[in-house]
Amino acid sequence: MHPQKNPKSALSCKMVLQALGKVLRKSKTKPNGKKPPAEEKKLYLDPEFTKIRVVDFDLKELVVLPREIDLNEWLASNTTTFFNLINLQYSTISEFCTGETCQAMTAWNTIYYWYDERGKKTKCTAPQYVDFVMSLCQKLVTDEEIFPTKYGKEFPNSFESLVKKICRYLFHVLAHLYWAHFKETVALDLQGHLNTLYAHFIVFVREFNLIDPKETCIMDDLSEVLCTPAPLPVPTPAPSTPASAPSPSSQNHVTER
Repeated sequence: MHPQKNPKSALSCKMVLQALGKVLRKSKTKPNGKKPPAEEKKLYLDPEFTKIRVVDFDLKELVVLPREIDLNEWLASNTTTFFNLINLQYSTISEFCTGETCQAMTAWNTIYYWYDERGKKTKCTAPQYVDFVMSLCQKLVTDEEIFPTKYGKEFPNSFESLVKKICRYLFHVLAHLYWAHFKETVALDLQGHLNTLYAHFIVFVREFNLIDPKETCIMDDLSEVLCTPAPLPVPTPAPSTPASAPSPSSQNHVTER
């Protein structure tokens, strides 16, 4: 499956590379596909970038199950939405994610291997891995037997486990975007969209226990920053107005008897 192209990815390659060069000069992080030393600073944790969001309200309000909605319906709707959004986000930098720049599907100190339907373990390039992920997710979310859309159609017993599988794979894509392609994301001025998407996704999977915390722990530092609700702005006190002088008639008023 080929990711859909976002209008922003239509920027000229020259403009993107020029902007990317500026970001690279500001960072000591090594180029894509190479693991820097553990002590090296992660660019995506820079407060200059983590403060940029598309929305500034508590994302938990968006993921809590509404009382009138069936749980499986809620999981299906949100899972499909996250698949489409993460696929779209990846498409913005897909031209920079190649077999040469990303020879393995990496995120921090982790290499993700693909397991086919027979359970065979395969090490593949990042673009191959992402293509496998998106193709599988597309196949599942469009299968009427798994993600039913017709009224009265029941969800299969395996539905929750398949949702967990989709979410785990989508997390791998998000982690790779931050680890290997955050500089390109900044160059395209899309870090606010990525931050908001990541925070929304993490809050959702935590709410319904869809991913083992051991799977997401490699990004816990980012999750802690992005998933903590921003403090409410301190209201600016209204300027005080000088007390009005008493009217002459109210001064030294004596009631005659």
